[in-house]
Amino acid sequence: PIDRGDRFELVLGEFGTAGEVDARYGEVPATVSGGLPGERVVVELVRKYPDHIACRVVDVLAPMGDRVSAPCPYFGPCTGCQYQHISYDRQLGLKRERVARALDQFGETAGIEVRPTVPSRDEFGYRNHARFTVGREGEVGFVNRHTRRFLRIDECLLMTPTINRTLRLIQGRLKGMTQLSVRAGIDSGERLIQPRLVDQSLALESGGPYYHDSIRGRRFRVAGSSFFQVNVPVAERVVDTVAEALDLSGDEVVVDAYAGVGVFAALLAGRAREVIGIEDSASAVDDARANASGLENVRFVMGRTEAVLPTLTGVDAVVMDPPRRGCHPDALRALRALAPSTVAMVSCEPEALARDLAALCAGGAYRVDWIQPVDMFPQTYHVECVAAVRRAG
Repeated sequence: PIDRGDRFELVLGEFGTAGEVDARYGEVPATVSGGLPGERVVVELVRKYPDHIACRVVDVLAPMGDRVSAPCPYFGPCTGCQYQHISYDRQLGLKRERVARALDQFGETAGIEVRPTVPSRDEFGYRNHARFTVGREGEVGFVNRHTRRFLRIDECLLMTPTINRTLRLIQGRLKGMTQLSVRAGIDSGERLIQPRLVDQSLALESGGPYYHDSIRGRRFRVAGSSFFQVNVPVAERVVDTVAEALDLSGDEVVVDAYAGVGVFAALLAGRAREVIGIEDSASAVDDARANASGLENVRFVMGRTEAVLPTLTGVDAVVMDPPRRGCHPDALRALRALAPSTVAMVSCEPEALARDLAALCAGGAYRVDWIQPVDMFPQTYHVECVAAVRRAG
């Protein structure tokens, strides 16, 4: 007998997998945003699902010691951030714990060493890519994941200054549009706005093909439809960790699967005899070939990883960096058949990573030496990971 907007007290349990804390309202399971385990809080019900209710904290009656004041005025109704109310040290610990919990779901991965989370250089202002929703009157903002209500945003604290300056120029002036993407080169200072703006009076170049940015001193071209990491300084740490996991001597044939714009391929080229990138996005392959210009030991094959891997032989090391959902089962079977000596598995979804590692290690074919969480996404529950995998024996 409760409905949206009702308020009541809850004692909060542990974190779930989506950055919210589990609780119970009588016999009804609840997920609560803006809380910490052990807190006694007043919550507001925001949505009733068939199997649980979703709530947000509106008052804290008994706070825990890691609670801080969220600096963003949109924290809560926005739902883009889940951890702004938590001290940064605790955020790093929570992400390590999430990775360990995911691994413990499988016998092949339970008990693997999970290193302390590598912190981000910047806790705010790190995102180089914003995907905005446009309201009916041309306002720019985000949509609440539970209520699906549009929320106008005049400044997002996660975005780089270039993106927020752009937001101020376009706010309220995009009537006739529904979505907008703004990307900003941290090193180059370039900006890519897509699609082309309807209001031609805005003195902003839009609808361009690509922009540039740099990682570890190498310049990368990124098309509007191509993937690129949102936190460049942390992406550099990920590249270094992948190199550590592969432990290359310089004479290996390396495969960069799900290669994107060729970041790993280009930056590992100096450590390998040959690098082969696999990518199924035509725009990303075009970018990757441009980004590997001058590297004679790098080539790219356009196709799905599960289709291309079975055609390769003599491969010593593989980087697997699939999308959030993880690897296709056929890609993992092909990887086991290819039998490289070392594999670096990169993932932004610990549950998918644990599942894929369990499949790769089934029957003792491979073992995981360690997993390194890296905080690519401060103030959110998301976490990037690199797993160092070696062929058994």
